[in-house]
Amino acid sequence: MWGDRLDISFLVEQCILLLVAFVANVLSSLAGGGAGLLQLPALIFLGLPFAVALTTHKIASVALGLGASIQHGKTGHIHWGFAIFILAAGLPGVVLGAYWVLAIPELIAQVLLGVLTLALGVYSIMKPALGVTAIACHRNGLGLVIGGSVLFLIGVLNGSLTSGTGLFVTLWLIRWFGFDYKHALAYTMILVGFFWNGAGALTLVWVQTPQWSWLPVLLLGSLLGGYFGAYWAIAKGNHFIKRIFEGLTIVVGVSLLVEAWIY
Repeated sequence: MWGDRLDISFLVEQCILLLVAFVANVLSSLAGGGAGLLQLPALIFLGLPFAVALTTHKIASVALGLGASIQHGKTGHIHWGFAIFILAAGLPGVVLGAYWVLAIPELIAQVLLGVLTLALGVYSIMKPALGVTAIACHRNGLGLVIGGSVLFLIGVLNGSLTSGTGLFVTLWLIRWFGFDYKHALAYTMILVGFFWNGAGALTLVWVQTPQWSWLPVLLLGSLLGGYFGAYWAIAKGNHFIKRIFEGLTIVVGVSLLVEAWIY
């Protein structure tokens, strides 16, 4: 009798994790980030300490990048020379940030992330033409130096903050390098979703053990969410992605600030 109850409880828990991972990563794949808005708080709500939840979430988020990469890789939207530049600029920051994360007061990190994320959405709304059409710029000399420096700083945020920094990369690729939303999203999902998150996850595992028993279902939900989110993003186009990006950044930013205010 008790064994049956435990089995049912475990099955319900796994179904909840799968649903949360799928929904969170569909939205993230559509907007270019933000999976942690639902996934990380859910892991904490289900009983994990913050450090364990963060490491578990980071590992699971790698599957988001893999699922999205399958779709975006078919489109030919990726110029691999520029992709290597993004990796070289951002990965050192990711590793550095991941070493810092557990030393940063959670409340400070949450408020900072909320303010910055909210600002992204407001900025995009105020620029109706932003990201609708690609206009290449700042892709040589000083432009690459400045662009790479900002990517390094975003990498530090990616490693040290809990959610949504892929949104920063998406908007920076649009604002500085002149990508449209669809092409910027492809770079973000492949490079941030898979490589940056992978580097951050490996670094965190060195200092904090994840909840291994939850990872299989979280990885499955993230993989499927990334795949189908990327499919819908490619099919719908720039205006649709822009609206999803703006909506998600506003919701993420406000939610983080409200939660910080309450607690």
